[in-house]
Amino acid sequence: MSEETSLYEVDDKVSIITMNRPDKLNSLNAALKASLTENFARAEEDPNTSVVLLRGAGRSFCAGYDLSGDPDAAERKGDAIKTHAHLSKSIKFAISPWYLKKPVIAAVKGHALGFGCQLAMFCDLTIASDNAKFGEPESRFGGTGPGFVMRWMIGFKKARELTYFGDTIDAEEALRLGMINKIVPTEGFEEAALKYAKRLTLIAPEALVMTKLAINRGADAAGFMNAMLGAVDVVAPLYAATTEVGTKFKEISQTQGVAAAVKWRRAQFD
Repeated sequence: MSEETSLYEVDDKVSIITMNRPDKLNSLNAALKASLTENFARAEEDPNTSVVLLRGAGRSFCAGYDLSGDPDAAERKGDAIKTHAHLSKSIKFAISPWYLKKPVIAAVKGHALGFGCQLAMFCDLTIASDNAKFGEPESRFGGTGPGFVMRWMIGFKKARELTYFGDTIDAEEALRLGMINKIVPTEGFEEAALKYAKRLTLIAPEALVMTKLAINRGADAAGFMNAMLGAVDVVAPLYAATTEVGTKFKEISQTQGVAAAVKWRRAQFD
């Protein structure tokens, strides 16, 4: 595949954006963020398409932020103002699919964790493979997901449980909770997701744009965007703070690798 961190192509009336870091499970770094921003804008302005399909190359949609790819993290530590500015930019980026005029479909295969889970929820629709896993495990490592979009999708009780414990759920549970719209077999998943997107292109583009706008206006009237920005205000000091769990996780990551640190923490919840 190309070395580009995200790819753009058109199939019929569908803009297809593919996160292209399969060796890193499409975890987000600065290069991928910049590339996605460019391709979201490209899809928005493409006169030949009316639907956007967002997917990940390889075996996962997006496993969250690249914990080894943030050179400025140490500088922000202990500084709530710098952390707040960083998180504000992150949430405005994550919410991009929500405010695109065209509907965005997330095609989730494998992992949708942390930022990846939030990104899928900010999309208008989500189709998932039967091996998909969803969750926001940040709380296990001393942080929390700053978007807090989950409670808007599945309600307070379950959102509290998943974000407090950092547990992951499978596609069946995500469907039952209303987090996703459809499950299809992993075999032939890409074809099924594209077929789903092409079915939506049968609707008049004007109807799609105005229906999405009407739904978004209602959400904003109910306080959606203020809730997203308010969450950043609240959690910025936590991300700037030094926690016992976070310190230990960092130590193991530096000496044994991120995978070892994740394994260490996961074992405590088994």
